[in-house]
Amino acid sequence: MIHTISHIRVRYAETDRMDVVYHSNYLVWFETARILMLDQIGIPYLEIEARGLRLPVLTASAEYKRPARFDDRLDIHLFMRDKPRARFRFDYEVRRGDTILATGSTSHGFMDANGKGLRPPEDFLAKINDAWKPEDAQPIEL
Repeated sequence: MIHTISHIRVRYAETDRMDVVYHSNYLVWFETARILMLDQIGIPYLEIEARGLRLPVLTASAEYKRPARFDDRLDIHLFMRDKPRARFRFDYEVRRGDTILATGSTSHGFMDANGKGLRPPEDFLAKINDAWKPEDAQPIEL
């Protein structure tokens, strides 16, 4: 499993008239966690794109349990629980301390620049394998 933790400080611009974080910002935070994880394991997204590859979001979901507010310090936990095949999935937890505020998931696939689906490149899979840890291992703090 790959488990990383990214840190977010809620900006005023991310809140709505009800003084809570607007729902779509959680998807942005999920993306931030994915990009940081790819950097951490040695597969920067810019390098993926430079090779003519894309990692489009195929599905996305979020469940909101408690509100986040301006100036909260949040931890975005990213989990890759299964090694990728043609598709791969990330699960997320947005936490303020020990309190889970939201959970979600995204699934992705590799495509070429023309939109044709591809299997993950071998070097991508090798980096995933190198970063893979037992479920009880400490997460990587980003």
